[in-house]
Amino acid sequence: MSRPPPAATPLRTSVLRERREREGATINGCSPVTSRQLARYCECRACCRTGGSVTGQVERGGNGLIPVVSYARTSEDFRKRDGHGVRHQSRINERTAHQHGCLIIAAYTDNGRSASKEGVTRPGFDRLVEDLARGYTVDGHVIGGVVCVADDRLYRRPEDLARFFAALTSGPGRVFIDPQGVRDPYSQEGLMRAVRSLEAAMAETRARSRRVSDWHWARAVEGVPHSGPRPFGWHEDRITLHSVEAALVGRAVSDRIGGRAARAIAREWCDLGITGTRGSIPNAQTVTQIVTAPRVCGYRANKGELLLAPETGQPVLGQWEPIVTPEQWKAVCATFSPGNLYMHRGSGAPRLTGRTTTPSRLASGFLRCGARLPDGTPCGGALCAQKGTSRRSPYVYSCRSCRRCSISGPLADEALVHLLFQEAPPRVRPPEAVRRRWQAGTADLAEKRETVASVVTHCVVRPGVKGDPTWDHSRVEPVWRRAGVGGTRERLEGRGARSAAGCPL
Repeated sequence: MSRPPPAATPLRTSVLRERREREGATINGCSPVTSRQLARYCECRACCRTGGSVTGQVERGGNGLIPVVSYARTSEDFRKRDGHGVRHQSRINERTAHQHGCLIIAAYTDNGRSASKEGVTRPGFDRLVEDLARGYTVDGHVIGGVVCVADDRLYRRPEDLARFFAALTSGPGRVFIDPQGVRDPYSQEGLMRAVRSLEAAMAETRARSRRVSDWHWARAVEGVPHSGPRPFGWHEDRITLHSVEAALVGRAVSDRIGGRAARAIAREWCDLGITGTRGSIPNAQTVTQIVTAPRVCGYRANKGELLLAPETGQPVLGQWEPIVTPEQWKAVCATFSPGNLYMHRGSGAPRLTGRTTTPSRLASGFLRCGARLPDGTPCGGALCAQKGTSRRSPYVYSCRSCRRCSISGPLADEALVHLLFQEAPPRVRPPEAVRRRWQAGTADLAEKRETVASVVTHCVVRPGVKGDPTWDHSRVEPVWRRAGVGGTRERLEGRGARSAAGCPL
């Protein structure tokens, strides 16, 4: 256990407040947190420490044990799918807590969730940070520390490290425990040890990513089929042809070369009752991706590039049965613009059209279908924006999964604004400065969508009544975001007042 830093000359309250405000602004900022910034954060935390030494300062319960919370996480659970990984980690945490005179009062788990990939949500970790910042669990038990099997279970990104330690040290006298012992999270050495663990985890992540990438490339040059859902036209083994689907693909290639529109081919497939390998309804883009994929002529592609054999420089032939000849594939690709080809838009392919993929509508990506399927379960599909047919609703949000729910675009956006600034709970309501910029028209679409994301996780849209022209805002039912998750509120408050790169720590 590390000792506390030597006593220093007390700082003025205003200086402490200023440092803590700068610290919070950077931790909750939208820019990535670097290791150098974390080192400076450690120095600031050591100067403005709130907990003092761990020794003799920890608040124990009535039974003489330190109340701690447990966290367990696994990155993958695709074999048994029974959560055995997090269950084993939780047992180790119980043993570690018992060895160091602690009592686990709550457990947080994230099963099958990566901590190194950007954009992956970890509900257990978010609840842990929220309860640490609040100081007690949802049951009202005071938190005296955290126990975990290893640092990399908690964080593998600088942003998560900063969030966790800021929440852990927001109260006095807390401890951080792992199988190696009890650590003082308030000391600079304790925080620098966490930074070193983070750097080791990030290096391991990069090495593992490189090994996985090399493994996929080696399989690809040997002609091994793609993993994932089976491609349309082949059986589950991805090698033998599906007689019905392969015949449809071959005829579609011939029809397209002959001048037929992809939309007409998609309508024909719909009339025949054909669905995709994951149950989707074919459309023009689906047909385009199927007939322009290199696999239809036996060629192997990887990450949007046609693989060439290192020895001959010729395209790599896959181990599966082709549907058309390479000449037919090249001919059908020539009938489409480059931006529509599978090689430009398919799985893993870079977008080469130069067009932005940022949503152009406020509620895009936030609306979920609330229609009931025949078995009584909710659809839950995403509502996508598309062109409307009336002046009042120039665009609409429609479900492409069940096609049973649609709502006027202006109505949905209007209902969303009403939820943000009038019905949102105070704990997640946008700052007043954001509301003023929104009403003044100075907030761009990106800021508005960021504001929506800070308040709701998504909104469920109930199906309307056919023939009823009235606008019913209650059809849009919000799912509010938990307070303190992500630090988005602080980023919104500081937008326009400072840049993320210029935030002092």
